[in-house]
Amino acid sequence: MSGAGDLAARAVAHVGARARGGPLPADVRVTVHFHPDRRVRGRADATTLRAVVDDGVYLSQFATGTGNGGLTAHRGGDRWTWESRLFGGAYDDAPARSRPVYGALDHRHRPAGGAVRFGSAHLRLAADVLSRSTFCHPDSAAHPVHFGTADRCDLLARADAAPPPDPLDDYVEAHVHGPVLLARDVEALVLDPSFRDGPVGSAAGDFTRGTGVPVEWHAGFRLPRSAFSRPEVVDYRGPDVAAAGAELARRSGSVLDPALIGAAARAGEFDEQTLKRVWHCLARFGFQG
Repeated sequence: MSGAGDLAARAVAHVGARARGGPLPADVRVTVHFHPDRRVRGRADATTLRAVVDDGVYLSQFATGTGNGGLTAHRGGDRWTWESRLFGGAYDDAPARSRPVYGALDHRHRPAGGAVRFGSAHLRLAADVLSRSTFCHPDSAAHPVHFGTADRCDLLARADAAPPPDPLDDYVEAHVHGPVLLARDVEALVLDPSFRDGPVGSAAGDFTRGTGVPVEWHAGFRLPRSAFSRPEVVDYRGPDVAAAGAELARRSGSVLDPALIGAAARAGEFDEQTLKRVWHCLARFGFQG
């Protein structure tokens, strides 16, 4: 079996052969999104951020068994099939820890990152990571035919020229090949202010102490309970989701934030798909920046 570096090189070369355009701007970064307060499968005492801090590395869904999109990261699953097609079979027989990490190109320099659909928190990766990253548009789940690498990428113009019906889908997907080591590959951990106190805030402090990488706080996602009766919010993910969002906001007094959704997820309240869609409503309509 090939080593992790060989697999990464094969995958990047396969995508590069189909890439078009000029090099990426020097100030573009990849952001890797996640919900920092979710429980980690098999580690009931750890949140996602705590597990990342303890491991010192950010791993793919194949290794963690958790994710913020579809959970199809297993042999023969949808994500396995997409990766086989995207990367020319480079990872078909690879260990789970060798698989690429997914993120987005934050070419619009948004404070909350390039793909908030997948979480209120993100790791902003260092510029050096771009050389071992590949990109596609649209998302790999949509069978893309347009691809890029750091030195050949016309995807930013494509994404900006054709906004999708759902604004949460307007990102250029990124795949980071090779390990994402916190101390080496991360410029900043960026969090929602609803997590300043409690376990996530504590883990964030340990993150900086262990890596020397700063923690930043964006302006925050907030949505008042009354917003869940607005037609555009109700129609976005459906009346059942809007009702769940209104109920969660009621518990805080009047405002929904990411920490409230996370608390409901850890408590096993509501269906996981319902909570994911409540987050979509908050992400779509609630950013304060």
